[in-house]
Amino acid sequence: MKSLKTPLFASLAIALSLVAANFASAQTVVKETVTTSAGTISEFNPETMVIRTETSPDPVRYYYNGTTTYFDETGAPVTVKTVKSGLPVTVYYTKVGDRNVVSKVIVRKAVAVAPEESTTTKTTTTTTK
Repeated sequence: MKSLKTPLFASLAIALSLVAANFASAQTVVKETVTTSAGTISEFNPETMVIRTETSPDPVRYYYNGTTTYFDETGAPVTVKTVKSGLPVTVYYTKVGDRNVVSKVIVRKAVAVAPEESTTTKTTTTTTK
């Protein structure tokens, strides 16, 4: 009587290699690309912010959530309460479907623009007879 061990081990080896091949082909590799954009916040609402940049003629809407982190220029963490319209920011975001989902916001100091100096000249003309 022949030994059944050899065909059994061969069958088991083939079955395991097929399972491994199916498992490897079933894995999905998701490549996440993080993009940055810098500009000034023109709107800041719950869950969204709209940023105007110098490079884009149209403002862009970004979505943020509870996992979004906020930092100042030095890298120190700040609260979301620091973020408001009119502040310059850099956002790190990922495109998810048709949404730009923000993972990190760097809040920069607003640059104070010195008011233009105005000069008023008053001319008085006196006529004598």
